[in-house]
Amino acid sequence: MDMAARPSLADPADDAARGAVRGGVRLLLRLEGLVLAAAAIAFYAHRGDSWWLFAALFLGPDLSFAGYLGGSRIGAAVYNAAHATLLPAALLAVGLALGVPLATQLATIWLAHIGVDRLVGYGLKYTDGFGFTHLGRIGPAAPRG
Repeated sequence: MDMAARPSLADPADDAARGAVRGGVRLLLRLEGLVLAAAAIAFYAHRGDSWWLFAALFLGPDLSFAGYLGGSRIGAAVYNAAHATLLPAALLAVGLALGVPLATQLATIWLAHIGVDRLVGYGLKYTDGFGFTHLGRIGPAAPRG
């Protein structure tokens, strides 16, 4: 994108130009997060896995914040890799197919984390900075109201 045509980071109306969803679509994506989190937690409970392990690892994907030490481009890539459903879904499939309980547990905890993040509005990041997500702005830059 040409820098001259790039939306202003200061104007909340430019979220749509940056690809952030609004209105009913945003609500739908957040409800999908709720369903993902609830399904992962129910699956974990159904399997009878360790809640100590769940509690200890639930915030693990947030260690990806450290990627921002390398700048916003690297930070967004690392954060998005840890907060997209692709990797944990693949790990879950492998864990179930090969009968590897630890892989299944890790993937389920990871998916629950992603679901809760989406539910509360933490979306995948743009390289504009940590507060710019596909679900809209978060943090001090977030529009009020």
